[in-house]
Amino acid sequence: MAALSFFVGVIGNVISVLVFLSPIGTFWRIIKHGSTEDFESLPYICTLLNSSLWTYYGITKPGELLVATVNGFGILVEAVYVVLFLMYAPKNMRVKTGILVGILDVGFLAAAILVTRLALQGETRIDAIGFMCAGLNIIMYGSPLVAMKTVVTTKSVEYMPFFLSFFLFLNGGIWAFYALLVQDIFLGVPNGIGFLLGTAQLLLYAIYRNAKRSNNKISEGLLEQGKQEEPLVSPLH
Repeated sequence: MAALSFFVGVIGNVISVLVFLSPIGTFWRIIKHGSTEDFESLPYICTLLNSSLWTYYGITKPGELLVATVNGFGILVEAVYVVLFLMYAPKNMRVKTGILVGILDVGFLAAAILVTRLALQGETRIDAIGFMCAGLNIIMYGSPLVAMKTVVTTKSVEYMPFFLSFFLFLNGGIWAFYALLVQDIFLGVPNGIGFLLGTAQLLLYAIYRNAKRSNNKISEGLLEQGKQEEPLVSPLH
């Protein structure tokens, strides 16, 4: 069982790395255009916090080295994304991004580590960290619901990229299976939800991939909303 869980965890790490790297095309576009355009920084800021908390969880809980290593990689990748966003964003967005980084990635993370290290011990500390990680993951896994609504309304999958949905499906499925093997509810619940949402996105893609896009102004407005609100990265664990 230990060998199987390790093998599944390694596969999960490979898939997670691919998801972490999936926004490279977006940032190449940002660098070429010299602007972040209408893209939002919040998904990257939240994913940086998510990766940091899961790394802390993986370091704190015995036997979760695979969780710690892949999310440690995620910290490096997301930090690069945030720095690039700060470099190419307009002044107002740069200030907003800097404030959010300070509040979430520095302030909240530091407070979470200090409180759990100083006030909690043993399994209680692990459970507290796990609750925070799982809660944030569920929120992040739920963020594609806006894009899914846009797909149904406009009958277009333009702003719900297939590979992002596919890797979300794989990522949630493999980590949910890993969580089942190691009996970790904090990994299992959010990743099970992610697997179901990933499945729903692939079904929508299959239904609407050949549908003709409506040309009316309402549909165009909804597509633009989908573009702006579709998360550019996936939650990882």
